[in-house]
Amino acid sequence: MFELHLGGVTTQFRFEACDLIRSRHNHCLILGVCDENTQGYLPNGVDSEVAIASGESHKDWHSVERILASALKLGLARDDMIVGVGGGVVCDLAAFAASVYNRGCRLILGPTTLLAMIDASFGGKTGFDFGGVKNLIGTFYAAEEVVIDLSSLATLSAREYRSGIAEAIKHAMLDDDELFSLLDARHDAVMSRDTGCVTQLIESSIRVKGNIVEADLRESGVRRHLNLGHTFGHALESASGFSVTHGEAVAWGIGRSLSLGLRLGITDPVFALKSVRLLERYGFSLAAADVDPELILRDIRRDKKRGSGELNFVVQKHLGETLVLAVDEPTIAEIIVADSILE
Repeated sequence: MFELHLGGVTTQFRFEACDLIRSRHNHCLILGVCDENTQGYLPNGVDSEVAIASGESHKDWHSVERILASALKLGLARDDMIVGVGGGVVCDLAAFAASVYNRGCRLILGPTTLLAMIDASFGGKTGFDFGGVKNLIGTFYAAEEVVIDLSSLATLSAREYRSGIAEAIKHAMLDDDELFSLLDARHDAVMSRDTGCVTQLIESSIRVKGNIVEADLRESGVRRHLNLGHTFGHALESASGFSVTHGEAVAWGIGRSLSLGLRLGITDPVFALKSVRLLERYGFSLAAADVDPELILRDIRRDKKRGSGELNFVVQKHLGETLVLAVDEPTIAEIIVADSILE
């Protein structure tokens, strides 16, 4: 177990089975939230449960309403808890519902995908998609515990598992050369889901994100660095009708961000080459996407992170040296369709 602090809330991270949650919290009501694939990971003895349909298309207000209605029917009080067990969709929905029910009830998350373990379960962001825009509606609300059951990783397809690795690479690029080296040197162990290697990868990723979020909970400064690859990536997700996974989109977006940094004379070419090779080694496509570039540009214009009418993008000089820049739309349009990252 280890702890991180976020906005006055201490979050405990435990590598254990979700079944142990009830034994530590046997004096409160528990509403379990899962999807159709993760019901088996809910703690025994939950007082009620909500199973939402799986997939990004169900990350919507209707699913939130079902959770809130179930909490009301159960008689959940502010000192009772919602336990969300599943991937990023479940974690985001359960956390949003907990943040608004009774103006905030207790929350524990049990992420079951690699992506959720290192990203969606920690950082305080909650939310759901609205009007075709990813995570447009949301709040900031931290879980008191994140329970990581590594056995759930064995159930993931190779594509789902790899989706989480993109976020780990992003965290390594932002502030952890040891994690970058681990991902490079221990590729086979990472892909074979070696327990010791994956535990180190998850904890290192969480600590990078934790250090950034602790310094800037509400994304007014350094937390914006966590959006590396995401302005491009979220637009690709939306424009593709969410047929591209979040990790695939983020990896593609990181590639576009490296291309942008090179175009602007900011990114070190050696660092860009090392990063591109690492992303491609894990099977991510960085080529121009097979999606209408006008749709991608449309969704970039709608990005919730834009400020004062400007399009803002995260670029890097080197590993650990990151900045946010306003970039004109014609340049972004060229970057979207570029065939090569490194030219």
